[in-house]
Amino acid sequence: MIKIIELSTPGCVHCAEAKKILEEKIRPNFPDVEIEYIDMLTEKGMEMVQKYGIMSSPGIIINGELFASGGLSEQKLVEKIKSLTP
Repeated sequence: MIKIIELSTPGCVHCAEAKKILEEKIRPNFPDVEIEYIDMLTEKGMEMVQKYGIMSSPGIIINGELFASGGLSEQKLVEKIKSLTP
């Protein structure tokens, strides 16, 4: 199981783009990937921002490691998921 967490802020254009990639490209093609969305402004979100040192949104965390912040490359994300898939 691969877990992706998107930490985002309301009204963030890059966050909306990342969510679109996750929902339209990743979820249908990688059914074993679990996706969770967390608002950076919530208590849990703020804790995770500090824990991972995220400086810009969205923050993308894969299996407990910071993968990207401030934007998301669909190609790099697909490569990462494929590298983690047995």
